[in-house]
This record gives sequence, structure tokens and C-alpha cells, in this order.
Amino acid sequence: MEDIFVGRLMSSDVVTVTPGESVEFAAELLRDNNIGSVVVVDENEKLRGILTSTDFVHIVAENDPKDESSVMDYMTTDVVTIGVQDSVQEAADRLITYDVHHLPVVDDEEHVVGMLSTTDLAAYLSGVEDPTPTYSDPKQAGSS
Repeated sequence: MEDIFVGRLMSSDVVTVTPGESVEFAAELLRDNNIGSVVVVDENEKLRGILTSTDFVHIVAENDPKDESSVMDYMTTDVVTIGVQDSVQEAADRLITYDVHHLPVVDDEEHVVGMLSTTDLAAYLSGVEDPTPTYSDPKQAGSS
């Protein structure tokens, strides 16, 4: 099988929250968007963490689900990421090595430009979905 770049498989519509958002709001985003994680970014859109559906199992088990906890209280800050030009093989290796299901795709300045999940990878490998068109960095195209 020919290896392709992460930028061809990633989802570019990444749902983000700030560290100060409530976990209740983050949970609603997961539910409403039918996704398994939200990426936590700062005011400059730089990656600061990730909050996954697995994290919500711990939140509910440890707390009143309607408490006023913030995303910052539960997000993972040591986030495993991947670059747009990294290979799908490298992405698969990271998913397995770090036992994660979501890889935020970041540019050189740690801005989130996409998300690659185990579902995206499985869909590609099974032939269910074709890769999306090649990602182009808007900064390289001259826009900001």
C-alpha cells in the first residue's frame, strides 16, 4: 500500500475550546458534533491540550457532571501531535506507541490545522473513504 501524508486524511474542521470553558460546554460540543475530542487552544489558536470522550468517563466518575469544572482541570497537556507532511505510517506508529485515538495535526508554530483519528485511519485503510484533497497551508499560499 502506498503511504500518503497525514494532510490527505485529516479532518480540517477541528472543534476547539479554550482552557477556561466549562467541561459541560465541551461535552455538548462532543455530543452535538458527534466527535470524540476537542482541542484546547489559547487566544492565539496555539495548542494547549486535548479533552477526549475518555476523559469524560473520569469526569463523571469523579464529580457531579454538572459541576463548574473547567476544561483546564481535565485536559491532557502533554499532547501527541503529528505534522501535515508526516506519513500515515508515522501517524499509525504514534497512535499505537502512545495509546491514543486522536492526533491533532499542527503546523510549525503549533497551530492546529487538523485532526487525525483512528477512525480516519481505519476508513482510509479499509477503502471506505478516499483521502481528502491535499492540504495547503494558507500561509504558504499568501493569505493569513
